[in-house]
Amino acid sequence: MKIRIRGNSVRYRLTKTEVETFCTTGLYAETTEFNTQKFTYELRTKKNLVELQADFIDRTITVWIPEKETSNWAESSKVGFKNEFKLNTGKTISLLVEKDFVCLDERDEDESDNYPNPLTSQ
Repeated sequence: MKIRIRGNSVRYRLTKTEVETFCTTGLYAETTEFNTQKFTYELRTKKNLVELQADFIDRTITVWIPEKETSNWAESSKVGFKNEFKLNTGKTISLLVEKDFVCLDERDEDESDNYPNPLTSQ
């Protein structure tokens, strides 16, 4: 799972295997280790949730997706989920969780588990 953070925007991109694991277990997490601390980012399902939400607690970013939305996400053509929600401060945070597609240009990374890019047929 890849994470991109820019200002009040958080974006997760998941490979096929990661989406399948998430849809089966309701959880997918990654950890980055530093000398003094670990940083974790995770995706979780949550019952009775209407839209994406997120929080940052104990060096962990958690993005929650409504449980009912993920039952067939792995097999569907749905790319992902998006939401902007208001924080307690009155500011908003933009959340995006999506399937990771093969890039159209050359990359020096393994993309064998990424979804086929729909633009390659155009």
